Order: sequence, then structure tokens, then C-alpha cells
Amino acid sequence: MINEGSMGEEKFFLTKKGFEELMRKLDYFKRVKRQEVSEKIRQAIAFGDITDNAEYNTAKDEQAFLESEIENLELELSHAEIIENVSSDTVKVGTKVTVKDSNSKKTSTFIITGRLESDPENHKISWASPIGEGLIDHKVNDTVAIKVPKGVVKYKIVKIEKGEG
Repeated sequence: MINEGSMGEEKFFLTKKGFEELMRKLDYFKRVKRQEVSEKIRQAIAFGDITDNAEYNTAKDEQAFLESEIENLELELSHAEIIENVSSDTVKVGTKVTVKDSNSKKTSTFIITGRLESDPENHKISWASPIGEGLIDHKVNDTVAIKVPKGVVKYKIVKIEKGEG
């Protein structure tokens, strides 16, 4: 099936757009945020004794968090696999799938993403989420029963198309 995972040698699936957004975020952290945090540390040191200096301790904590974020982004980007040329025959990472709830008859559209790009509020769901995993490898007119936290939902796949990005 899909091999996307932890920080080992596995790949993280990203659209080209998602990859570019993470690159911009990394660049911002390195070029802007690092400078801001360095300035906070410099100002805190100017207050004098750093042993009981709350501003200094706060700035150093912020620096440690920022460096951790930079390290994580660099690792994720170095293991990124950009999803391109996605077929719309079956639900895969990078496809946009429209489903109809068998009970409520409500139609929903999801974009199946890798873990790093998921944004459920904008209907971007990870392939590893319960709904994403339940839809993967299915075709138009398939009906799938998916276990979700509130029970089981049955979706009929109405349409599959290439996702954005």
C-alpha cells in the first residue's frame, strides 16, 4: 500500500504546492525568525546577569523550539516525495474524491494528501486518516464502510479527479 511514515528513510508525500509552502516556511524560519530570536537574546543579555533573567530564558526557549522546527522541516523536506501526474482511476494520494453518504445523502469532497499537508477544515485529509485510508485504492461507484470515531460511515464514491497542487 502506501509507505509514508516516521522520520526514518521513508518518504513523505507532498504536492508540488505543499513542498513549495514548506520550503517558504523553512526559509522564513532561517532568515527572519532566527534573526528575531537572536535579537531577543542580545537584548536580554544587555539587561545584565543572565542567571535569573526571565527574558533571556524565554528567548533561549524560543530559540530551542525554533531550531527544532527547522531541523524537523529540513528532515521532512529531504524525505519528501512530490506527487505528480496522478491518475483519476482510483483514489490515491493527490486525488480529489467526491463521496455521497449512504445515510444522509450528503455529498462531500476530499483531497487526499500526505500527512504533512492534511488540513481537515479545508477538506484536505491524510491518506492515513480513517476516511483517507478507507477511500484509498477504491474506484468510482464503490461503496465503502469506514470506521470513524463516531461509528461507521458508508460512502459511495461519486467522482475522482486530479487534486490541486
